[in-house]
Amino acid sequence: MTTPQIDIRRADDRFKTKISWLDSNHSFSFGQHYDPANTHHGLLLVSNDDIIKAGTGFSTHPHRDMEIVTWVLNGEVEHKDSQGNKGIIYPGLAQRMSAGTGIWHSEMNAKTDKDVHLVQMWVVPDTESINPGYEQLDINPQLAKGGLVPIASGRGHNAAIKIRQKGAVLWGGRLRPGETVKLPETTYLHVYIAKGNVELEGAGMLKAGDAVRLTGSAAPKLTADPKTGAEVLIWEMASQAQF
Repeated sequence: MTTPQIDIRRADDRFKTKISWLDSNHSFSFGQHYDPANTHHGLLLVSNDDIIKAGTGFSTHPHRDMEIVTWVLNGEVEHKDSQGNKGIIYPGLAQRMSAGTGIWHSEMNAKTDKDVHLVQMWVVPDTESINPGYEQLDINPQLAKGGLVPIASGRGHNAAIKIRQKGAVLWGGRLRPGETVKLPETTYLHVYIAKGNVELEGAGMLKAGDAVRLTGSAAPKLTADPKTGAEVLIWEMASQAQF
C-alpha cells in the first residue's frame, strides 16, 4: 500500500456541460473538457452525473474497449444497441455494456413528462478487443437490506453484474439516516455521493455531487447524515490505468 492520500473534489468544481436537453457534470476530463492532471483515478476514466430532459437523450453513437456501467437515480432510460439488446434502466437496476471490439448504442429518456437522472461510469477492461456484451440485474432487494452492495464486479460477486476488469468493484449503498459503513481497504478508492449527505472519516462532511479520491485507503468509515440518509457509489480498484 502507498502512503494514504485523500483528494476531495466538490460538486461545484466539476466540469459542466449544459445544453438544451442535457445537464451533465463530469468528474474527469470528458469531451471538450480536458485537464491533463484530471484524466482518471485508478481504473476509473469517466464518472458523469447526467440529467436528461424528458423525450430526449443520446442518439446512436459508438464505443470501443470500455466497460460502461449505468446507474439510474431517478426516472428511466431506454437502452438499445447494435447487438440487439434493449432495456429500460430504472433505479436499482444495474446495467453493464462491454464495448469490446465495437458497439453502437443509444440512451433515450422515453418519458415525455419526467427527466431522468443517472450516473454513468467507465473503467478500462483488463483485456482489449473482446466480443461486445451486455448485462443487467435488479439488485433492489439487496440494497434494501442496508450496507454496501456490489453493483458491478470483476471479482465474481454473486449479487453483481460482471465487468471485464479483475481489478475493480463498484459498491453501492442506499444508506439509512445515521447508518455507518466501512469502506474497502484498497490501493485506489473513488467515493461519489449521489444523494444526500455523509461524513467520511478523514474527509469530513460531503454533499450530493461531491467525490473523494483515496489512494492507499485504510478502510475509513462513512456515515450517512442523520436527517437525509445518502446514496453512495464507491469504486474499489487494485491498480491504475496506464496510458
